[in-house]
Formats: sequence, C-alpha cells, structure tokens
Amino acid sequence: MTKLRTLMNENLELRGLSPLSIKEYLRQVTVFAKFFKKSPDKLGDVEVRTYLLHLIKNKKLSSSSVNKAYCSIKFLYEDVLGDFKVMRNIPKIKSARVKMPLVLSKTEIKSIFSQIQNFKHLAILQLIYSAGLRISEATHLHTSDIDSQNMRIHVRFAKGAKERYTKLSKTALLTLRDYWRLYTPKDILFPGIEHNKSIHIRSVALAFKKACIKANISKPATVHTLRHSFATHLLDQGESLHTIQTLLGHSSIRSTVIYLHVSLKQLEAINSPLDCAEFSTK
Repeated sequence: MTKLRTLMNENLELRGLSPLSIKEYLRQVTVFAKFFKKSPDKLGDVEVRTYLLHLIKNKKLSSSSVNKAYCSIKFLYEDVLGDFKVMRNIPKIKSARVKMPLVLSKTEIKSIFSQIQNFKHLAILQLIYSAGLRISEATHLHTSDIDSQNMRIHVRFAKGAKERYTKLSKTALLTLRDYWRLYTPKDILFPGIEHNKSIHIRSVALAFKKACIKANISKPATVHTLRHSFATHLLDQGESLHTIQTLLGHSSIRSTVIYLHVSLKQLEAINSPLDCAEFSTK
C-alpha cells in the first residue's frame, strides 16, 4: 500500500488540507485496510459497507467518527483511484443532533489550574483557555508563533488548513515565561519526550483530567471544554459574535451562534413573561 499511500498523500496536499487533516485521512484508510488485511484497491463496495456497519454496530462510534472514515475512504476511491462506483450506493450517516457545549465557570477553571504543578501542562492549558485554541492547535505551536510585542498568537495548524491570529493573554504570557525559563524550548513550543516532536495530545488530556479530579469537578469536561468556555465567557463579557467567530476560526457564524444558548448573561438579561406587571401579585 506504500505507493497508494504516497499518491493519496500527494492528492490531499494538492487539495490544500492541513498536515493534521492529511494524517487523519491516511490513518482512517490504513485502519480500513488492516480490517480486511488487504490493500484498498483490492476491496470494493461490499467491504466498505461491511466496514462502516462494523463501526456503527460493533464499535458504536459516533456519527461524526463514522463520517470521518466515510469521507477518507470516499476520497481514496474517487480522488485517488478514480473509481466512482464503490461509494455510489453507500449513504453517508446522518449527523447527530448538535449538543449544547459544556461550559465551566471561571471559578471552576481557576480551581483546575490551581491543581496543576507541571509548568508545561499549566502553560499549554492556560493558552488553550485564554485564546480559545483547539488542543491540536496548541500542541503544534512554535516559539515563533508567540508574539508578545503585539500580544497575539499565530495559529498556523488550524482546522481546514486555515491560519489565524488570536489573543495572547497577559496572565498566560507570565506562565509561559516561567515555563520558558525552566524548559528553554527551541523551535517547538511544547515538545514531548523527543524534543523534535510536539507533546502528544493524550498527555495534555491526561493532565487536564487529573486536575479536574483533584479540583472535584464532576462535570464530564475535556480539554475542548476550555475552548467552549473561552467563547461563552467572552460573550458574557459583551464581545460580539463576529469577534468570537474570528478568534475561534469558525468559517460560519452558525458555528458561533450556539454559544448564545449557553451564555448565563444572555439568560439573566431575559425577563420571563410570567414576571411582567400583568402577573404581579403585589
């Protein structure tokens, strides 16, 4: 499958996908091939259908996870192999209803951060919350991406191969400087065990989970919850949806509007019709 993998990698690069997206597409196809222990060009619509049903029924993956596999396999057959018959009669799973994002209060986030002793973990988690970063964006930051003079962060490995600038927090910068003095990173801002590779997202996720437990946070929060909290807290502070959309890197305002539904300030500003003068008993 080496030649096929190389060709698919080239086509994905020509499509303009980000390195992280390319890696995920290739991983999905590799898992598909290993499931049947055959090269994908030796498989067809029967195997694809069987595999997707396996992900749904046996693996019980979410609709978004199944669709990642579907899109990756579809790209392989249609954009790489030029075979439009394989996927023609295989429907894409309907996306699940969008859930309201979980949001932590500022007090809860402060409590979580207070439980983190490792400066590398604290610095990266503070950056994620303070700038609304995705975990993959934070782990792939380079030292040159931190612009302390203009107080901004250059996000180069964003979703959909889009670059953007977001806010650099003064508090996060102070923590970052403490981390810098201890670890002296060179090119990669948050290297892992191997200094030429970024810290693994699982390491960051585990550090966050441990801190939540120590802080007695019972909510099913993940590192991505910090990004949701960033957006909601900005909205509570009076920032416009357009500004938040730009900072988060959302292509459509529809992705940002969801935070209106979880904003406490928005809810507090609404007067229930039951509380109007006509219903008053006084």
